[in-house]
Amino acid sequence: MHNLMPTLFISHGAPTLALEKDNPTADFLRGIAANLAKPKAIVVASAHWETESPMVNGAGRPRTIHDFRGFPKELYQIYYDAPGNPKLAGMVKNLLGDAGLNAGIDPGRGFDHGVWSPLMLIYPKADIPIVEISIQPQQDARWHYKIGEALAPLRQENILIIGTGNLTHNLREAMSGNHAKAPAWVTDFSEWIATKVAEGDTESLIEWQKLAPHARENHPTPDHFLPFFVSLGAAAKPLKAKRLHNEVAMGVLAMDAYEFE
Repeated sequence: MHNLMPTLFISHGAPTLALEKDNPTADFLRGIAANLAKPKAIVVASAHWETESPMVNGAGRPRTIHDFRGFPKELYQIYYDAPGNPKLAGMVKNLLGDAGLNAGIDPGRGFDHGVWSPLMLIYPKADIPIVEISIQPQQDARWHYKIGEALAPLRQENILIIGTGNLTHNLREAMSGNHAKAPAWVTDFSEWIATKVAEGDTESLIEWQKLAPHARENHPTPDHFLPFFVSLGAAAKPLKAKRLHNEVAMGVLAMDAYEFE
């Protein structure tokens, strides 16, 4: 069991993270691979691919999607040319189907910035095949936890499962410029998550919208937190995890990262 790949949840922040030189989260991501065995492939659940039912990226050479507007022009010149893996995409679809989650394959889907902006920092050589899976924002944490559970066998194949979103994600408050330092409603939420993870209290985490302090304030919509539950679901039971990174950007965006055994 000790040879299993861990699963990761990464807060990816703004797309500009890929360009920033003196940024605590970017620096953290640049160093994270040193503590991981090199995976055979990576499966990423990204907050930036929303579908009605689970979809899997089946492209052999996925394009880089610049899924944003109004950013510096050099950001639109970034291309992350990691290969896809159609065979693995088929395995992912089948695992989800076996769990009663009817999934499809999108052969034309590229990598959105939820994938390429953190992964170009973690694996800059772009030499590891990546398969992206979508989230279903109309579904809840338990649904996404079930997706993670279905994917868990991939860990025995030296495949790294990553959820990428943000631990907190209130963009209106972030853009307001009103927060020179993190308000209590942000830190209370991120510390509640950290405590429940440390306690292995998976059920409370799944019920976060009811139980976590200031849940709605930190996530006016749940999309950026749902990938957390894919990573959590793929983790071993009982839960063993560690918070790898803890920072707040733009006053209110908690950039926490977790590793689950």
